[in-house]
Amino acid sequence: MTTEPNRQQKSGNPHPGPLSGVRVVDLTSVVLGPLATQLLADFGADVIKVEGPAGDIIRSNGVSRKKGMGSIYLSLNRNKRSMVLDLKQEEDKEALAALIKSADVVVHNMRIKAIERLSFGYDAVKALNPSIVYCAATGFGQDGPFKDKPAFDDIIQASCGFVGVSSLGKEIPEYSPNLIADKTVGLYVSNAILAALFHRQQSGQGQYIEVPMLETMTSFVLSEHMAGLAFPDSNEPAGYKRIVNGGRRPYRTRDGWVGVLPYTEKHWNAFFNAVGKGELIKQFDIADRHKRNARIQEIYAMIAEITPLKTTDEWIAICSELDIPVTRLYALEELPEHPHLKAVDFFQEGEHPTVGHIRQFRPSVRFSETPVSIYKHAPELGEHTQEILDEIRPGSGQ
Repeated sequence: MTTEPNRQQKSGNPHPGPLSGVRVVDLTSVVLGPLATQLLADFGADVIKVEGPAGDIIRSNGVSRKKGMGSIYLSLNRNKRSMVLDLKQEEDKEALAALIKSADVVVHNMRIKAIERLSFGYDAVKALNPSIVYCAATGFGQDGPFKDKPAFDDIIQASCGFVGVSSLGKEIPEYSPNLIADKTVGLYVSNAILAALFHRQQSGQGQYIEVPMLETMTSFVLSEHMAGLAFPDSNEPAGYKRIVNGGRRPYRTRDGWVGVLPYTEKHWNAFFNAVGKGELIKQFDIADRHKRNARIQEIYAMIAEITPLKTTDEWIAICSELDIPVTRLYALEELPEHPHLKAVDFFQEGEHPTVGHIRQFRPSVRFSETPVSIYKHAPELGEHTQEILDEIRPGSGQ
């Protein structure tokens, strides 16, 4: 693993994270790849975001106060450096090749034919840096018939079963109001890179990683929904009945909504006794988990009849006393005032040098010996190009 003594200083991180000394050449764009590389940057890696002259297209999305610095870009690209290279120009290709020689990781989310046309497919990059960890986040596995098809979050949601299971009982199927495929696969990408770096630390070998969106999201969806699919000779359908049959939902209270989930036998006994419905414990066979699960939709329906009788604060007090999971519902705009998030300083405000006063959410993971933080603002397009070129020139120490 690369460990030049000046690497940490050049990354701008005053607190060495667990990936301090690792350099990542980030050829990704939009959401999936930038989320993955931001996790690596948060953990201390020197992530160099290589963009074309037009910049990552996500720079234009969300709310903007300055062109090219939209809210989604700001949320996904902190702690990185930006370098502009036009890979149609031979000189810039040579610069990228030099950068790759200094790197530990190369990651992209282009189609394979596209990256190979640019002369930076795995074989070409391995020739430049034999110990490189090279990760390709693809839409579809490259040994299947869809390998060259374009893929975006909507397409993968529809194709992997996510929309199918989340739209059960609805007249019209709907996509999730989250970029759930991009963000989930981004987490898999960062995990895969970390595993490959560990392998290289042990063996000295780099390797090629492929993280296909469809296969990754299908496994994500089916983790609890295999059901009858787990047994080829079964007549049982796919889908975790406890979820797909409905019932779990936010419950209306006298003055709003509450999320409450009695789960164990102890929870159910305490809940029904607390609301004066102790007779339901025997009626619903609460002590027998299998019988309880068989009637769980009826039980959930009973909660929906009970919760409107009290206010949200009253339900939170009751359930908290009984150690039953409970929360009020928070709108997006209310999250900065969430009492727990405020207490742990999750949202942090500061000055961006070109955007002005901004609010960000800090890294959620904490390390006792290698603390992580927001140590670098999301960069302007090409903000560090000259700085990085100076580092990779012959005689620069890189």
